[in-house]
Amino acid sequence: MMKHVASTAVLLVVLSAQALSQSEAEAATAPEFQLEDLGGRTVRLSDYRGKVVLLNFWAMWCPPCRAEMPDLVRLQRENESRGLQIIGITYPAYNRKTVRRFARQLRLNYPILYGSRELGAKYEVGEVLPATIVIDREGKIRARILGILEPEEFEQNVKPLLQ
Repeated sequence: MMKHVASTAVLLVVLSAQALSQSEAEAATAPEFQLEDLGGRTVRLSDYRGKVVLLNFWAMWCPPCRAEMPDLVRLQRENESRGLQIIGITYPAYNRKTVRRFARQLRLNYPILYGSRELGAKYEVGEVLPATIVIDREGKIRARILGILEPEEFEQNVKPLLQ
């Protein structure tokens, strides 16, 4: 019985490693976008090529979205020098004045862009918010995290890309 359990565990580890290497090789290129930021400037995903980008789709009506923002501020501050760039995307777009006021109140230290349902569909966000898309330095999608970005998920999905 113990041999069976041990061989099953080894098989699972091997299959997990294969799945990881396949997913790395087959990672989809993140769709390009052109969106406005809070100041009315046009921002493109390609502006951040060479950085590890976390696209964080959020909504003002979403309590978990608001709850995770202080952690995102901290992660941006602690990891910016290592190449991390968090980008908040309103999903869907809201009254610009309200969003600007909200961002100032929370002292967000990363760009906020006005998103759309179409962009959410391109990134396969669905209806669960917040949703964070992890994009590597080459512009490949490495993970989709639905719900609050937990510390373990950051350690597993983002930190290795910052090495």
